[in-house]
Amino acid sequence: MGGGEVRDGVSLSNLDQPLFEGADAAKRDLVDYLDAIGERFVAHLADRPLSVVRVLRGQDPFMQKNLPRYAPPWVPRIRLWAESSRREVAYALCNDRRTLLWFANQRAVEYHLPLTRVGHWDEPTHLVLDIDPPDGKSFGLAVRAAHLVRQALADSGLAGAVKTSGSKGVHVFVPVARVTLEEAAAATRALAARAERLDPALATTAFIREDRAGKVFIDSTRAGTATVVAAYSPRARPRAPVSFPVPWDELDGIAPGEFTLRTAAPLVAERDLWTQLMPAPQPLGSDLIEEGRAIPVARVQAMHEGKRRARARRAAEQ
Repeated sequence: MGGGEVRDGVSLSNLDQPLFEGADAAKRDLVDYLDAIGERFVAHLADRPLSVVRVLRGQDPFMQKNLPRYAPPWVPRIRLWAESSRREVAYALCNDRRTLLWFANQRAVEYHLPLTRVGHWDEPTHLVLDIDPPDGKSFGLAVRAAHLVRQALADSGLAGAVKTSGSKGVHVFVPVARVTLEEAAAATRALAARAERLDPALATTAFIREDRAGKVFIDSTRAGTATVVAAYSPRARPRAPVSFPVPWDELDGIAPGEFTLRTAAPLVAERDLWTQLMPAPQPLGSDLIEEGRAIPVARVQAMHEGKRRARARRAAEQ
């Protein structure tokens, strides 16, 4: 299979190859989609250290944070210390069409971002609540849980925008002003807890999967240095779905699979819905932050609980 051309000085190759198994799309479809939405997509990616999920032929998808050494020198980048890997990582900044096309040619399907921008590391721009239903057939439950989050926000004097995750759930973004990373993380935990209290039979904040009892997980851990998939990003999933913004009053009527590489571009060309739906940045109430500070960090709590359960199992086996 061939297919090659040059756009904005970027040589594009093997455009007629299948994108990945089950994508129902060729590499050309990825390139054309990202190019078609480029101006609006780049506006959301700009000045945020980029992590991508690439799908190379014959390989499983993999997350790439460190910009490869063969990347062209004109790709903007920033070096940051990665605590998890204990090394310095050269992150790309996707600030222009040329860089986006280069990533598309690298078969970068997914685009994941932190909630902070370059030079403003302790000033998150959003809170994010990641709503994860118990299985891929429960999108309706995720929508119901999203409405709980919306109510919890309203009760806290806040508003947010919602998008499909491009997988099985939804993401609620809450734009914030003059907030530190620690305050944002605490407020996110408190909002998840407030949403859970509105309908504990539907929603849970239990981080350990076996403790969720088939409920929708309201994940408050997309804070600090964590990343979340960008609005309009494709996903490396069957039929290549796209994470897409939805007005709150239309959320109940959509199916997540209706937004794909093949269907989303005209919708983005029509208007930047994510920008239109996003409220203005909001300050956080001190009561919300203080409530969240009293809630243990889910990942840390789960780690300690996992160790405790492992000790209990070993003791029971002796």
